[in-house]
Amino acid sequence: MQAAVIGGTGTHVRRLLLNVRPVQRVLVQLQAARMASDAAGTESPMKYLGQDEAQQIDQELFNEYAYSVDQLMELAGLSCAVALAKSYPLTSLKKDATVLVCCGPGNNGGDGLVCARHLKMFGYNPSVFYPKRTDKPLYKNLTLQCEQLDIPFLSHLPKPQLLSDGFSYIVDALFGFSFKGEVRPPFGDVLKTLKEVTVPICSIDIPSGWDVEGGNPDGLQPEFLISLTAPKKCAEKFAGRYHYLGGRFVPPGIIQKYELNLPTYPGTEPCIRLH
Repeated sequence: MQAAVIGGTGTHVRRLLLNVRPVQRVLVQLQAARMASDAAGTESPMKYLGQDEAQQIDQELFNEYAYSVDQLMELAGLSCAVALAKSYPLTSLKKDATVLVCCGPGNNGGDGLVCARHLKMFGYNPSVFYPKRTDKPLYKNLTLQCEQLDIPFLSHLPKPQLLSDGFSYIVDALFGFSFKGEVRPPFGDVLKTLKEVTVPICSIDIPSGWDVEGGNPDGLQPEFLISLTAPKKCAEKFAGRYHYLGGRFVPPGIIQKYELNLPTYPGTEPCIRLH
């Protein structure tokens, strides 16, 4: 019976492929693969990306699909804020739902600034620690947007006990998948402080200080991780409570080319919980 279903599906898809444009063709092929997998009772595992593949996908999104950095940053930051709100609802938090977002100088930090803005719109009370700012217009605009919402920017990072007493959780948006080598000042001290807090650490895409592929058993051990676009190999070593996938913007052509096997997002959600 299963073979008949799969064969029938294949015949139907081949007819459809004759009359659709390239993008539609990829969608049909992806749907056919899912139908065949369901009929056979199997499911391909989701792919975990190495650093080179993650960078290649990023470049293809910019160069071949004409996405802009600020577009992807907005979608990524929104998905982070939604996943955080699902994991730590306002009704479950004390300390007036205060959240600290620690931002680095690159795209991961930009995701953090967008995330802080959306958390504020969701009713949380975020503050931002942004010790190494850039003069690039995109980041200056993101900073201004936060300031216009009266989101405070801390001039220094308090001691671990003060952070634990003052915030419900801390968002780690320091380094992303482009990180290599040693952590440079002032971020070495920042990571040392974050390792000592007792409130949850929530990392965006990569726990800061981790090797993108090998992880870091002596580094931050976040309770929450949201992988963006697709999980990176280090996420296989994540032992926290919440693991989400976010950034619902990956074109079908990239999903197929890199055999990402991403899960189906529910409804209109920008994120999906993996475990």
